[in-house]
Amino acid sequence: MRDMLEEKLERFEELEKKLLDQEVLSNPAMMSAVAREHGSLAKLANKYRRFKDLNSQIADAMEMIEGSDLEMRELAEAELPELKSERETYWEELLDMTIGGEDSNRSRLVMEIRAGTGGDEAALFARDLYEMYKHYAETHRWKVEILNMNPTELGGFNEISLGIEGEGVFRHLQYESGGHRVQRVPETETKGRIHTSAATVAVMAEPEDVEINLSQDDYRTDKYHASGPGGQHVNKTASAIRLTHHETGIVVTCQDEKSQHKNLAKALRVLKSRLYEEKKREEDAKRANERKSKVGSGDRSQRIRTYNFPENRLTDHRINLTLYKLESILAGNLEPVVEALIEYERQEQRAAFGTVE
Repeated sequence: MRDMLEEKLERFEELEKKLLDQEVLSNPAMMSAVAREHGSLAKLANKYRRFKDLNSQIADAMEMIEGSDLEMRELAEAELPELKSERETYWEELLDMTIGGEDSNRSRLVMEIRAGTGGDEAALFARDLYEMYKHYAETHRWKVEILNMNPTELGGFNEISLGIEGEGVFRHLQYESGGHRVQRVPETETKGRIHTSAATVAVMAEPEDVEINLSQDDYRTDKYHASGPGGQHVNKTASAIRLTHHETGIVVTCQDEKSQHKNLAKALRVLKSRLYEEKKREEDAKRANERKSKVGSGDRSQRIRTYNFPENRLTDHRINLTLYKLESILAGNLEPVVEALIEYERQEQRAAFGTVE
């Protein structure tokens, strides 16, 4: 945790210098990206800077207590309890702010929802998940933008990609990555049998442009005609975009907009988020043994939750949480689940890092 905080503070101070750099000031796009990243780090970096300052003051006070100057010793002894108390407060706040890892304070993310096993029912379940997250975002006044979607004839989604922006967005939604399973009687089922189908969710922090170096030589761009449910063409111009990243083989498509330029911009946002996620996954693997407080791996193949309609039950398998208010949760009241996951990781994190001493 200390290493991560040092990295964040170093990056923050680097951005502070960039905000005064003439080259950055003369480039509105670069200035905007630098300012946005600087702003996202400000709260954590300033708090950690104050924490370090308190550590220095405590060290100085301890030195004075051990010294020969009686007056300075008495002054230090009087100040020390207050300094330690303030440091403890800052330590607790830093622990809370870093729950979920170093991206927990990001204000932008990309979410991908894909239908899994179950055919049309899985696609309808993917739509239900989209509606749940959309309503949850509305309660927090977050901005939701559809980056790409592949609808089905019955109104479901084979897949849908979203850009979500707002304060605390990654902190609250990061735990949604993984496999979601639904158990219910489909509308098309005449014998009342319960079917099981699935969808996968991936939540990726959206990096700033200055964090991911991506040039046009790094990927191939293919243009094609957008199509709708059933494969019929919905656009006679080649406005849809497919990006293929040469090094990783990652493929991103976007056909939601009629404008080729808008589709390209959205596809690049998703590609950068996936590349950033890949980079973080590699870094996490290197320090896997050190990570003790991560709820789930974020892997789509990990089954994290079951939605049982006949019992009005939601079960989160990672923390053995069961709630009998599925209807309310699917309507957007996801807070009880999110808070339980955050609290679980909070306790794990405190057990792992212990006290400030």
